[in-house]
Amino acid sequence: MGNSHSALDSVFHALADPTRRAVIQRLGQGPATVSELAEPFDMALPSFVKHIAVLEASGLIGSKKIGRVRTCTLKPRKLAAAERWFGEQRALWESRYNNLDNLLSGLSGEGK
Repeated sequence: MGNSHSALDSVFHALADPTRRAVIQRLGQGPATVSELAEPFDMALPSFVKHIAVLEASGLIGSKKIGRVRTCTLKPRKLAAAERWFGEQRALWESRYNNLDNLLSGLSGEGK
């Protein structure tokens, strides 16, 4: 369980930055080179490569280097794990709200 939380921590850390979220969104359209991914951002390439390293370390993306060109691809499995976590949280809170609604309905019915 601790290991799964650690994996989610790295995914949420990676997604906490708007640049990295934009990279993930772009890679949802298909593979791209680091240069293509960096193009829309006003930062030096070495700074951008640090964002790529965080995304790779989290397991959200993978990359392959052929010659001098590094191409990145999305690894949707890690996103699916985060989505499952959100689904579990949603179900938990919906259940709690339903219980609260039932309790409040019961209390308002008692006073009559």
